[in-house]
Amino acid sequence: MTLNDRKGLLLEFLKPVIELENQITYLYDLISYSNLDISQELNILQAELINLKQEIFSCLTPLQRLHLVRQAERPTTLDYIQYLLDDWIELHGDRGGADDPALIGGIGRLDHHVVIFLGHQRGKDTKDNVARNFGMPSPGGYRKALRLMKYADRFDLPILTFIDTPGAWAGIEAERLGQGEAIAMNLREMFAFKVPILCTVIGEGGSGGALGIGIGDSLLMLEYAVYTVATPEACAAILWKDSQQSPEAAEALKITSLDLKTLGIIDQIVPEPVGGSQASPQVAALTLKNILIQELEILLTLTGNERKQRRYNKFRKMGTFYEYET
Repeated sequence: MTLNDRKGLLLEFLKPVIELENQITYLYDLISYSNLDISQELNILQAELINLKQEIFSCLTPLQRLHLVRQAERPTTLDYIQYLLDDWIELHGDRGGADDPALIGGIGRLDHHVVIFLGHQRGKDTKDNVARNFGMPSPGGYRKALRLMKYADRFDLPILTFIDTPGAWAGIEAERLGQGEAIAMNLREMFAFKVPILCTVIGEGGSGGALGIGIGDSLLMLEYAVYTVATPEACAAILWKDSQQSPEAAEALKITSLDLKTLGIIDQIVPEPVGGSQASPQVAALTLKNILIQELEILLTLTGNERKQRRYNKFRKMGTFYEYET
């Protein structure tokens, strides 16, 4: 799939790529309507296209990465699940009267391990996004996730979570139903589970909505994904009363995978195809699958209590800093 085929991608930094892809498409059309031999020119342009993509995607700013992962063509949790797991089935309901489509979960088989999976689920178009509340879960979604995680802990099944949300739903109804309590309960319980928990940020990891399924033994992050306490737009509006300063906010927030790996927040960066996982979802999923299997095998060598202590120590170290007297 070329960038030009993706209706939603109109990002400024991708225009040179789209223009070059249009040239290549024109030459292919020319070949089909004539007997011209321009294969050498095509090979040169294809090589230029690869180099151009590598150059652009190697130096994306934090805000450009955020815009990239917000594109509708970015693979969602369910897109990854079909490549990661065999014999998977989605499970529904929080057993309290709600079944939030913005946070999905189920059971499946990763390699030869039966696992429970959870993930935020965005839509692919406006209608789907409205149905899934743009990937922003309600309290019922987090309670559904907790029900499935308790099931996993009871039957000794590893837990995989996939983070991709701008944040938990912040509507009045969500507050009335106990949004803060639902997320806090998940945080507390995830620290207590003895089974392995692998969390992966596949797109946008925003605020407490991401943390609600983000406490794990290993936190992976796709190369172009972002993970932040607040969106750059919200941060700029709070600090400077001007959302137009979001580029400066994005830099200050340290939201990229490389920044967070350096700070010790995440454990591993998962490489993506040139152009992002939307350029080749299957390749991206298979890369992630191999890393998930490796990480799971390592965690399974530990006892339940060792995993709990390791998880506790991991999060206690976050935010540590040193001051030097001048």
